Amino acid sequence: MKILFLGPPGAGKGTQSKLIAEKFGLCHIAPGDMFRQEVKAGTELGKLVEGIMARGELVPDDITLKVIEKRLFAEEARKGFVLDGFPRNIAQARALDALLEKSGEGLDLVINLVVPEDELLERARTRRVCSVCGKPYNLRLDPPKTPGKCDVCGGDLITRKDDREETVKERLRVYNESTRPLVQYYAEKGIVVSIDGREDVGTVFSHILEEITRKGLVPEEAV
Repeated sequence: MKILFLGPPGAGKGTQSKLIAEKFGLCHIAPGDMFRQEVKAGTELGKLVEGIMARGELVPDDITLKVIEKRLFAEEARKGFVLDGFPRNIAQARALDALLEKSGEGLDLVINLVVPEDELLERARTRRVCSVCGKPYNLRLDPPKTPGKCDVCGGDLITRKDDREETVKERLRVYNESTRPLVQYYAEKGIVVSIDGREDVGTVFSHILEEITRKGLVPEEAV
């Protein structure tokens, strides 16, 4: 099973893609998370991309593609994968097609999460992530059990630099210009399903499971 999540920043791609990956034992591939880990570790790659991400800009294609290719063909992706945050533009989508063609395969399904821009800005204001394990929270939609603390590891919750309002607005501009056209790109392949991302996490997850089953990707009893 090979699934791609599309949608503007803050639509819930990270949360839902991780839930799907866990549900079906798939490899979760999210270059944004990988780059943030590199920034936290202070690596050369981290130093290179830190300023780019803080400004809400996209990491150059050549860097992103190298990271993605390594993960796509790793042992843990043999059963399948969930892509979150890649591709971000048509050039990357074509490069992904070329990578997958090496193994004679392609994407099975593209989930497009739809959320209005005013809702996205509000989510950014209330979004927090664990400073230790990186688990995301939303103080309004998916709050932690203990205020300010991660449910999983107890780490402190923080606001990411790329969740600041001016950064989010720039990320939305870049999304509308570069990433939104991917919906049409994949729609022409007949593999896009759009889902209302405004509902709570559990409801959106249920709708995604329904679509995966309807597409015949897994037996209905497995969902």
